[in-house]
Amino acid sequence: MQKHKKGPSFDVMGLLTQHKTRWSISQYKENQIVCAQGDPADSVFYIHKGKIKVTVVSKLGKEAVVAIRGPDEFCGEGAITGAPLRLETTTTMSTCEIIRLETETVIRLLHENQEFADYFLDHLLTRTARVEADLVDQLFNSSEMRLARALLLLANFGNDGGQEPIPVRVNQETLAALIGTTRSRVNFFMNKFRKLGLIDYNGKVEVHKAMLNFVLNERPQIETQNERHNH
Repeated sequence: MQKHKKGPSFDVMGLLTQHKTRWSISQYKENQIVCAQGDPADSVFYIHKGKIKVTVVSKLGKEAVVAIRGPDEFCGEGAITGAPLRLETTTTMSTCEIIRLETETVIRLLHENQEFADYFLDHLLTRTARVEADLVDQLFNSSEMRLARALLLLANFGNDGGQEPIPVRVNQETLAALIGTTRSRVNFFMNKFRKLGLIDYNGKVEVHKAMLNFVLNERPQIETQNERHNH
């Protein structure tokens, strides 16, 4: 797992306070919908505090978790591309403070404030890199390794250097939908990780640094097995 080094931090709240911009901040409880698939795409959201999950529902009614995002991240960016409707549903996973920015406001800030434009671009590039990594993960890794990687990401491993891992509050159904497997498989691997001392799991998941070593040590073995199978 490669570490991503974020660009310089940027005070989004300070920018919004200093400039005459149209924005609103809302308090959300756990499991509240921020925006729903099919809603008008007329704004971008900035997560000030808390975590949210992004889900999509297919025409056949199957739901999938496509992302989990936390503080200092944006969601609903598709609004600035001109898409008329939301393509996904955003739901809170904890108590949250979320800022709503009208599309015109975001576009104006991108043109007028270079620091904000750089920060937003770094956010989009990071998002693109993670989507590509997730695709590779789905194509080539086992469900066990996908779960281990998801837990590392949720606990903030591989982000800013110096940040301590944070406890993760997420249920097994969400993890199963995130990595594309069943809840029973997630339960099996979570128990295995706990027995190996990789996590503590009691309401919240505490991911230990040993999990990173587990992933790094197991991946070469899996790749070797795959090469043998292909030959």
